[in-house]
Amino acid sequence: MRTSIATLARRLRPGRRTVKGRRTAEGRRTAEGRRSRLHLALAVATVLAGMAAGTAWYAHHRAEQRDSAVRQALATAGPAAKAIFSYDYRSFDASVANGRAFVTGPFADEYAETTSALKSTAVAEQAVVLAEVSASGVIRAESAEVELLVYLNQYRRNANTDGEKVDQNRVVLELHRVDGEWKVARATAI
Repeated sequence: MRTSIATLARRLRPGRRTVKGRRTAEGRRTAEGRRSRLHLALAVATVLAGMAAGTAWYAHHRAEQRDSAVRQALATAGPAAKAIFSYDYRSFDASVANGRAFVTGPFADEYAETTSALKSTAVAEQAVVLAEVSASGVIRAESAEVELLVYLNQYRRNANTDGEKVDQNRVVLELHRVDGEWKVARATAI
């Protein structure tokens, strides 16, 4: 019987020795080691895939929250800007109370001080100011805080001017979610 060189080489390879067609203990350990490494690799791959899926879900969830916050803040910005930047000398206190409903935090105190100082001038000049938002855009957004650039036209008339004048302003409004409602926490004219 002739044995080829390839057959002899297979028989002499470590871990592949056979006794009567069976693997030796060393061969079984090698095969078990390969299977265990394969199982470990599959487990690691499964964990990594789960982490990637979880990260993707969380990023998508945050993006949805941010988009919802932007939609709600934009819907609030128009009425808020109109209330905050409008007043009528004939019903000044009611105009201010309407504006106060849209403000929060330190800005609420600033708004109260500003309107208190403005009242005597507005009544003396019989001033009426109507603010209208012409456009707005997002500067920065998080799920509970949105910063918007608002283009605001203020139509004003008073006893000292003929007809109506229009002031075109740009205002940065920072809105915060407070008890489920969006309120203006800061207004900065630019």
